[in-house]
Amino acid sequence: MDNIDFKDLFNETRLFSNRALLFWFILLLLTTGLLVRMFYLQVIQHERFTAISDSNRILLQPIPPNRGLIYDTNGILLAENTASHSLNLTPERIDDFEQTINSLKEIINIGENDIERYKKQLKQSRRPYESIPVRLNLNEKEIAMFAVNSYRLPGVSVEAHLVRHYPLAGLTAHVLGYVSRINEKELKKINPAKYRGTQNIGKLGIEKYYEDSLLGHVGYQKVEINARGRVLRILESNAPKPGKDITLYLDSQLQKVAEQALGDHRGAIVAIDPESGGILAMVSTPTFDTNLFVTGIDSQTYGELRDSPDLPLFNRALRGQYPPGSTMKPFVALSALNAGKTNWQHTIVDPGWYQLTRNGRFYRDWKKYGHGKVDLETAIAQSCDTFFYEMAHHMDIDELHDFLIQFGFGLSTAMDISESLNGILPSRAWKKKSLGESWYTGDSLNVGIGQGYMLA
Repeated sequence: MDNIDFKDLFNETRLFSNRALLFWFILLLLTTGLLVRMFYLQVIQHERFTAISDSNRILLQPIPPNRGLIYDTNGILLAENTASHSLNLTPERIDDFEQTINSLKEIINIGENDIERYKKQLKQSRRPYESIPVRLNLNEKEIAMFAVNSYRLPGVSVEAHLVRHYPLAGLTAHVLGYVSRINEKELKKINPAKYRGTQNIGKLGIEKYYEDSLLGHVGYQKVEINARGRVLRILESNAPKPGKDITLYLDSQLQKVAEQALGDHRGAIVAIDPESGGILAMVSTPTFDTNLFVTGIDSQTYGELRDSPDLPLFNRALRGQYPPGSTMKPFVALSALNAGKTNWQHTIVDPGWYQLTRNGRFYRDWKKYGHGKVDLETAIAQSCDTFFYEMAHHMDIDELHDFLIQFGFGLSTAMDISESLNGILPSRAWKKKSLGESWYTGDSLNVGIGQGYMLA
């Protein structure tokens, strides 16, 4: 009799039922876990994840303030903000930088300096959706040329913004100074929050000294962005506060007269109001165009200014140190009167020279054969060197130093232009420290006529 297999239907049915129950149990357990997790995330952690979502969806953008204006004493504008157009690239929307640049070069002049500046700013930028300028100060023709070709240049745009402009650039260069792009050294010193959205900072002169007043306060706008950082809409806006306008003592018309008086000579003229101490004119020639520095001067132009034998970048009025010469004599006379070393009746006979010892060196007067009999009044009026040689001989140099420093000699006399250098008012201690030498009486004679180690 053949073997016959009989299926155990009961056991198979029970096994299937057990497996099905296990499957449904596991499914129910996972579903319950998922529901619990969803409840935890959406109900219990609702506020936390809403805040995180908003931080990814909402961005706070800075709105740079308008820089304060600068006027002269008659209300003539010396520093203003003018509209300028720049050609900007948005990194996230550009697939091939070289190809884009080559296409742009066909319609707009873009130099190597422009490209280098762009790449430098690109390294500093943390947001690929923010546009970066590759060419500044576009003219109307360049703007029109781009508008015609913009359809084939994705990620490239022309944007308008305000830039600093100096209407009397060369005339006021050494007074106002200029603003220019914030460098890495300055970036470490400034408060980043105050300069958000602002690329320039005062570099020299009035622009630097009054930076805090001229800068203004940055504004903000809250915008909604997509996953790639693109702005979808503006949710809220807080307008910036413009910088304060300032008015100088400077008279631009007198400034022009002073510059014309110097002509092609190297030199400086400063006119001061004797009542207020305000600077009415301050000219240093030759000068330079400060507008070149605002949007970034190219290396060739800067090299020409830096290496020029005429030193146009050198502010002779503030940084030039010169022997004051005979302009010192009234102060020396006042010092001697104060110390009781001379009086208005004291006279000498000036043969045209002065000697410390009988066979010693001759200290010459400017007048070859001298002024004859001279008192203090005549000595000042005629600028008699010999009289002041004798006066300085009888004075102690430290005593002279302590008296003259009260008039600002040896100090910086510029109150609100920080680049000024001090003069040199010599003393025994100064010579020992600076030159490692002792003080001699002959040194005092030279100081008596505003020369020698004396600089102002």
